[in-house]
Amino acid sequence: MNTPVTPVTPVTPVRPDRSALSALVGNTPLLRVSEPLTPADRGFWAKLEGFNPGGIKDRPGLHMVERARARGDLGPGARIIESTSGTLGLGLALAGMVYGHPVTLVTDPGLEMSMTRLLTAYGAQVNVVSEPHPTGGWQQARRERVKELMARHSGSWCPDQYNNPDNTTAYTPLALELATEMGHIDVLVCSVGTGGHSAGVSRVLKQLYPELKVVGVDTIGSTIFGQPARPRLMRGLGSSIYPRNVAYDNFSEVHWVAPAEAVWTCRQLATSHYATGGWSVGAAALVAGWLARTMPADTRIAAIFPDGPQRYLGTVFDDDYCAAHGLLDTPPSPEPEVIGRADEKEVTRWTRCPAVVDPLTLTEPSQETDVRAEARADVVGEGR
Repeated sequence: MNTPVTPVTPVTPVRPDRSALSALVGNTPLLRVSEPLTPADRGFWAKLEGFNPGGIKDRPGLHMVERARARGDLGPGARIIESTSGTLGLGLALAGMVYGHPVTLVTDPGLEMSMTRLLTAYGAQVNVVSEPHPTGGWQQARRERVKELMARHSGSWCPDQYNNPDNTTAYTPLALELATEMGHIDVLVCSVGTGGHSAGVSRVLKQLYPELKVVGVDTIGSTIFGQPARPRLMRGLGSSIYPRNVAYDNFSEVHWVAPAEAVWTCRQLATSHYATGGWSVGAAALVAGWLARTMPADTRIAAIFPDGPQRYLGTVFDDDYCAAHGLLDTPPSPEPEVIGRADEKEVTRWTRCPAVVDPLTLTEPSQETDVRAEARADVVGEGR
């Protein structure tokens, strides 16, 4: 006897619900970090933005696209084209999926192959520049490639994360999460790349806590706070251009951190707290740990950890890679070096400057103190 066969109706693929995807972003955990970065009775709070699907830049990726659509700058189905060192690319890939836009991401050879594969898996096209710009480095080369691609794709849109004010307002929810979770905050520690999350979070928290101290963390070789541009090993923080989203007036001080110092801190976090991340996390944690050790014990310090460790398994957490780049030699000094002005000298290790200004406003000092003149003479004598 033949059993009747019920015809099968083809299933039409359904796009994920926008609200469901967007709900994956935000409300990330807050972790107390103490030993070995601080004594047991000291510590700081780390906001673990790596628990977002793609990291902290899921927030501006979604927000910038949403606002551009609302203004009519980004039409239905139009292509999104942007320069990225990786993390914003994940946020834009998510936004493209949520709102139905193809995404092209321009990057450089420094992007990890694992990240390239992940971005491609999420449906983004990855375009790689082959040569750095003679003065603006890889970032400027990527931005010029973005212009070329936009000329080819009619109606395309670039978020321009370096200058887009929506990149900063995207972090209002993050600031409110911190305020709700901590009740009060005395010090905020942020790594600085495009300037988006440090500007957006500090703007809101300074309204709530007028005495808030904001500490910026940069990498050696970055121009953001007035140092000369040099080739940089660390990705995700630092810049060879001057992003206009950086809120210089909000910072109380800035620290520059070297790659080996960030690696050491990342690995300490991993073995002690089972929560770590990449270059930005290591740099921010190093500075936050020092602040917790040196400020009054009741100071409430919040540090933002922008991502997790997954994309750094071949760099920060790879012994061969770190050994080849001289990153496993010694732990960082327990204290930063101190300079009085960002352009006083070129820094090569963890260094702190308590005076923060927009480097585009820097001028040569009219008069040097004897101490500073002697310091300069010492540097010349060492052949540096």
